[in-house]
Amino acid sequence: MIRVLFVCLGNICRSPMAEAVFRDLVEKKGVANRFEIDSAGTSDWHVGKRPHEGTLNKLAQYQVGTEGMYARQLRKDDRDTFDYIVAMDSSNEQNIQERFGGSADHVFRLLDLVDGSLKDVPDPYYTGDFQETYDLVTEATQRLYEKIEREHGPFER
Repeated sequence: MIRVLFVCLGNICRSPMAEAVFRDLVEKKGVANRFEIDSAGTSDWHVGKRPHEGTLNKLAQYQVGTEGMYARQLRKDDRDTFDYIVAMDSSNEQNIQERFGGSADHVFRLLDLVDGSLKDVPDPYYTGDFQETYDLVTEATQRLYEKIEREHGPFER
């Protein structure tokens, strides 16, 4: 089982979008049984809440499911539970490392996997641009899948 955790600040916009898009990707590839996928926030502001309406609307537009998704806060034990901990921006990455009490080499930013000058997924909570976030997350989660497949070998379908 390969465990992937997406992390942003509040766990209502970017990280649940990445979780849903990546889950949809592995389901379409027929390998969902090989993955455990979750998301979390570094803050506790929205614990127990559904994703932001803009996130839900954008995912619905692309027929990406969000069933059972509720915000939760990053836990210290996530360090050992997840194989890949994927931050949406550099601030999230720093907060994750601080929560874990030091450097965890399986923590990285999602856009580190994509060529380009943009390295932080813009937060649509502030920008209002859920399409930009969806486009970035879609491309980057495909690159994440390719990275995992390179590291774990091709998946049986």
